Amino acid sequence: MEYNIDAKGKKLGRVATEAANLLMGKTSPDFMKNVVADVKVNITNVSKLDIDQKKMLEKKYERYTGHPGGFRQDTMAKVVEKKGYAEVVKLAVYGMLPANKLRAVIMKNLIITE
Repeated sequence: MEYNIDAKGKKLGRVATEAANLLMGKTSPDFMKNVVADVKVNITNVSKLDIDQKKMLEKKYERYTGHPGGFRQDTMAKVVEKKGYAEVVKLAVYGMLPANKLRAVIMKNLIITE
């Protein structure tokens, strides 16, 4: 099954929630938690998302390089500048999926276009 989500004028969280539910297969009648659903989700127009300027400046993304003192924080604006809106949507959906072995497999079914 293939689903298309148009992100134009929508909030980031609403789009990410809808995508995560579809990717997990929660909308299908034969839903099972331990099986990856046979679903592809296409999200289009992510550059036209409705994101407040305050959130762009205050939302922080954290990562660790693996070296001592390697803790890094970037604002949403910096992530968008570096990697584009697609990365922000990908991270939002990734955070809404269950943290288990299936998460990486499920994320391969997500296609994001600017």
